[in-house]
Amino acid sequence: MVKQQSILVENFEESIPCLKLRQPIGDFFIATIDSKILCQITYSDVRRMADDRQFEQYLGIQRPLSLTRVKEIGQYVNTVDACFPTAIILAIDGRYVEYIEAENRLILRNFTDSEEENIELTRIAQVLDGQHRIAGLQEFTGEQFDVNVSIFVDMDVESQAYIFSTVNLAQTKVNKSLVYDLFELSKARSPQKTCHQIAVALNAYEESPFYSKIKRLGTATQGKFKETLTQATFVEALIGYLTEDKVADRDLYRRRGTPKFDESKANKLIFRSFFIKNKDLEITDILANYFGAVAERWPTAWVNGGDGLILNKTNGFRALMRFLKPSYISLRWKNEIPSKSDFLSIFKKIDINDEEFTTTRFNPGTSGESNLYRTFMSHSGFEANHKLL
Repeated sequence: MVKQQSILVENFEESIPCLKLRQPIGDFFIATIDSKILCQITYSDVRRMADDRQFEQYLGIQRPLSLTRVKEIGQYVNTVDACFPTAIILAIDGRYVEYIEAENRLILRNFTDSEEENIELTRIAQVLDGQHRIAGLQEFTGEQFDVNVSIFVDMDVESQAYIFSTVNLAQTKVNKSLVYDLFELSKARSPQKTCHQIAVALNAYEESPFYSKIKRLGTATQGKFKETLTQATFVEALIGYLTEDKVADRDLYRRRGTPKFDESKANKLIFRSFFIKNKDLEITDILANYFGAVAERWPTAWVNGGDGLILNKTNGFRALMRFLKPSYISLRWKNEIPSKSDFLSIFKKIDINDEEFTTTRFNPGTSGESNLYRTFMSHSGFEANHKLL
């Protein structure tokens, strides 16, 4: 982690290149700054979540750091293709910044002509947007990571609140299914790309139990009426069987390396060995056979579905994907790629009829998913075998 400099540093001064922009809200600067310096001079708070952010008080909200998000970004910034293309937004008191127009530079300081107005190094710039990126950048271990920043000088509290709300409350999040679909364009291998390609293959093959059931971009495809799952739902249910760390695996492949397989985790990462050996077709075949057995056992609930039936929708699918692990572990001693009939022999033990997969019996949300999974485990007899859980 980047070590914070002493708050008692005197006469700190940093010169950064910039461009001055004029927009309806007023003048501001687009600049580039080294991430280590950025981490040292900002307070949003990266190091502590104080309640003195004026614009948040103005809005009457609090926004503490998400430690999970910070951890993810801290890992991401050390990958081979880490990139923050959008600007971090800062507000700086005009007493601590000087614009040198002839040189297109900003001089950032923590001191003024009056010693009474000198401030701590960590209080030079207030973060309006980007606190998680800055926190994650403290984990950067490389030589240089320049960050583009938008700097507003002497911005009043009302304008700060407007910027904050515009960026953080009104922006549209990218659909997860679209994100996974874009992995098709990646040249390097990764768990995300493999799961995407498996989803696409199973959705396109007419004999597949997933034929035309997957919304590739997360929304209904015009002219198709049987799509019950998003690509994101499919990928996120599968990827945990390939890897414990999808970011690290992708980064290793980008660096022309190959992930390792820990045999002790074979019961948790049931498809890890296939993935490392580039046997994606085998994973696809196992899924096709497993869900083919589901379709044969419950043709109405899986193939046709209907109002109130949940088996071929998100909760049903997730429960089935959880049940895939014990089912596969119980069969792989016999065949590395169990047949549809192998899986069907397990599903025939489950005493549930098609019309019983309803939201009345299995409530919407994670509780219904867990209830369905426990029902599968109990009826199949796997519940007593902890090695299969």
